[in-house]
Amino acid sequence: MPIALTRDVSPAIGRCELTHLDRRPIDVGRARAQHRAYEQALASLGCRVERVAPAPELPDSVFVEDTVVVLDEVAVVARPGAPARRPEVEGVADRLTRFRPLVRIEPPGTLDGGDVLVLGRRVFVGRSARTSDDAIAQLDRVLRPLGYDVQSVEVRGCLHLKSAVTAVGPASLLLSSDWIAPGPFGGLDLVEVDPAEPYAANVLWVGGAVLMPAAHQRTRRLLDALGLPVVAVDVSELAKAEGGVTCCSIIVAERGDGG
Repeated sequence: MPIALTRDVSPAIGRCELTHLDRRPIDVGRARAQHRAYEQALASLGCRVERVAPAPELPDSVFVEDTVVVLDEVAVVARPGAPARRPEVEGVADRLTRFRPLVRIEPPGTLDGGDVLVLGRRVFVGRSARTSDDAIAQLDRVLRPLGYDVQSVEVRGCLHLKSAVTAVGPASLLLSSDWIAPGPFGGLDLVEVDPAEPYAANVLWVGGAVLMPAAHQRTRRLLDALGLPVVAVDVSELAKAEGGVTCCSIIVAERGDGG
């Protein structure tokens, strides 16, 4: 059974880092209710949900994905590109020592986990405002000896690689081509989001289903037409903090099950 690591919504989430969105008031109570429903959806899809100790003083701490990249063999502890987010890392890293050996991205490299998309033995890493070439090179040095192919991908107009492209199957990706060119993803099946819903590209493939924000109904209809099982959750308050369904959990697969 895969484990989904999550972290409670900070009461300070209204002071979150923002890059591409204007700041709007966030209802903390509603955000927490949405987060609990998200955790319940993960459990319904076969995950054992475990919460990392809360960090109420850290506004973005609910977005645990950015703190670490977990593979079958190792967990790579990130060094977030926003300095204010770096204190989020240790609490998550400490919890992961139960499951994987740890290696770390070292200064001056910066890496957000939201910029890393793992599909089998292919690892796509977004070169973004948060993730640097130095960190991508460090990740390559760690993962290539383990048999992974690490490829950098230029990110434009959005926060992270996984804002624009995520898995919807073992060899299929959901893509917003406004933000990511399809070229790096040769050999994979690509599904375009509805043009009116660029943010719909951030979904979580888990338990044989696509977990996605309920707001993106047009793209959901595209996935339904392809016969993909979809579970929708309301994450509208978290979206105000540039959050999505991938960034609120870290999926720790049982070793050897491929995630």
